[in-house]
Amino acid sequence: MSTTSEMSLPPEWNDDERMNFMFSEFKENRDVNTTDWDSKMDFWTALIMRSCRRRGSVIVNLQDLNKTFQRKEKTPLGLSTVIQTMARCGKIQRESEFAASVDCGWVSWSVGMLLVKPLKWTFSTLLGSNRVPLEESFVVIELVKEKAAELLKVYRSSDFSSCSVVSFQELCTLSSNICADESTLCMALLQLQKDKQVIVSLHEGEKIVKFCQPGQDRVSPFGDIDIGIYQLQRSEKLLEERVQKLNLEADRCKEEARILLRDGKKTQALRCLRGRKRVEKRADSLFAKLETIRGILERIAQSQTDKMVMQAYQAGVSALRMSLQDVTVERAENLVDQIQELCDTQDEVNQTISSGVTAADEDMDELEKELKALLDESEPDVNTSGLPAVPTNRLGPTSEQILSSLPDVPRGHLHVTTDALEEELNRLTLSEAGSPQRKATSPGRRAEAAQ
Repeated sequence: MSTTSEMSLPPEWNDDERMNFMFSEFKENRDVNTTDWDSKMDFWTALIMRSCRRRGSVIVNLQDLNKTFQRKEKTPLGLSTVIQTMARCGKIQRESEFAASVDCGWVSWSVGMLLVKPLKWTFSTLLGSNRVPLEESFVVIELVKEKAAELLKVYRSSDFSSCSVVSFQELCTLSSNICADESTLCMALLQLQKDKQVIVSLHEGEKIVKFCQPGQDRVSPFGDIDIGIYQLQRSEKLLEERVQKLNLEADRCKEEARILLRDGKKTQALRCLRGRKRVEKRADSLFAKLETIRGILERIAQSQTDKMVMQAYQAGVSALRMSLQDVTVERAENLVDQIQELCDTQDEVNQTISSGVTAADEDMDELEKELKALLDESEPDVNTSGLPAVPTNRLGPTSEQILSSLPDVPRGHLHVTTDALEEELNRLTLSEAGSPQRKATSPGRRAEAAQ
């Protein structure tokens, strides 16, 4: 278990007054001062979660927490209350209860690890004690879920993703960067089995784990096919290792023969070459068996793919049959005939409407011709012999023709004097003054003429 010097602590850790309050015991009744009680509980809860994340562990116990959070040779007095409160809130769970919530298939290999120490908790609870045993282990639910998700992600991104069944030892090696110890790995696998993503079994004394494959909602139980595939995969790995060792041994015999021949030891060199031939022969025999196993595994993988395709075909056929349940050829032909009849009816209606509009247009043209004839009859005859001929140019003379008909503009100076202008002005004035009199006397003259 790590100490406080190895982890990041909150700023108030160096405040003696604040830490004296945090290290003190909780009040028996929370209602006395809910603010102080809740602040102290939140402080220790967050610190415990931070410590577990830093260590990569999902299991805590009171004994390790007292050692981890020791300050100036003092240990917190309220950690037992913190553990009990976190358990009541569902943030942590006793290791035995967590294991019991999973299917009984795990009991075969988890009994020794999970069901010994929890007896102390059971007896203390039955006796009415509120104290938490120092060695009682608790699982942090939030952290174990995170580890389970990380483990599943690492498996699916590894080379083992093509194998649905993996040995427990291979899984330990694969998850070494995620799970700090085997206990953490077991808790993560328990959570995955609780989520129906893995299942664990024993085969010839060895723990094996079966993962849920992509496209499946939950993992299927172990079957004879799974065990057979696992045995083939194990045999493949063993044969690969043996073939590799034999190849290395053959290379070593060849090198020894070269050295002996260089030293003039021909007999010993021949002996090494004979040994190399025997090793190569064994390697060839094992390699042939290895190729046979690989061929079987490839056929199994292909058969699984074919099975998946057949299931997809079956689902498609069922869906198509359901969608065409109320569809028949007779109904389709009947619908097509009805559509054709409606289209024919629409064409006839359109033709009728179009012909009616054309007749109306023709009647209108005849009426306009008759009206024009009436207008021509009602106009009087006008003698047009004295009128000038109508110009053929509809637009009349052009601007150039008009300008050419005008007189030339004088180019010299006008010799008009001021006296001449004044005389012209007086004459105009007198003529305007005399005109009203003529207008006034005109009625009298008409009267005298009448007499």
